Formats: sequence, structure tokens, C-alpha cells
Amino acid sequence: MRRKLWMLAGLGAIAGAITVLAAGGLNENMVFFLTPAELEARGVEVVDQPIRLGGQVKPGSVDWNPESAELRFVIGEENIEIPVESTGAPPSMFQPGMGVVVEGAYGNDGVFRATNLMVKHSNEYAPPEHAGDAGQVYKSLLEDS
Repeated sequence: MRRKLWMLAGLGAIAGAITVLAAGGLNENMVFFLTPAELEARGVEVVDQPIRLGGQVKPGSVDWNPESAELRFVIGEENIEIPVESTGAPPSMFQPGMGVVVEGAYGNDGVFRATNLMVKHSNEYAPPEHAGDAGQVYKSLLEDS
């Protein structure tokens, strides 16, 4: 009987250690997905934390400098606006008014510094409007490039 108690205590200690290690590892690797309203509500609580921020690119806010590869824009949601800074070329589908998800950190100065920029697009596929002879389309694409 005493031996079984020691075995149960040992198994309990091992299970507790595994739980603590798993929970600690999850916290370090966890990235929250927030909307601009949720980010603003959390305020300083999320400063310098890894975050994914999703929202709409505010029309007229995109400032792209190809020489320095600096991209600045505003992600908005209703009346909340979060300025975003990113380096590197934006995705080809990036444009004002569309949904994006940026991954990075929110700074004390109220600017979100993105290390990764992803464009959200519709799940519905639409064929190209110029559908016709595929061979001619591919040939014209090759000639244009």
C-alpha cells in the first residue's frame, strides 16, 4: 500500500512538471490576434508583446518609400486607427481598403511595428475576365514579361 502511494506521488509530480513546462513554453510562443479596438482597449498591457493585428487599411494612409523599403499605413476599425510601420516590399495584392494581418509589436509611442504583413482576400475564386483561349493568354503573358 505504501509503495502504491509513493508511485502515485511520483506520477503526480511528473505530471505537474510536464504541465508547468508545457504552460511556460506556450506562453513564450503564444501570439495573440487582436483587432484595433481590442489592441486599444488593452493599451500598455500589450506593449512590446508579439501580436497579430487584423483590420482594414485606411484609404489614403499608405506611404511607401521604395528606396528605403519603408511602408507606413493606418489600420482602422470604425473610429479607431492604429499607425503601422513595416520594412520590406509589400505583397503585390496590398492596397488601401483591403483587409490585412500584421505581425509584430505595439510600441509605447502608439505605433505598431510589423515584421510580417499578410493580405486577407476573399475565399471565393473568380476566373479571369479575359477567359478564352488559354494558350493565347499564356503566350501574351510570356511576351509581356
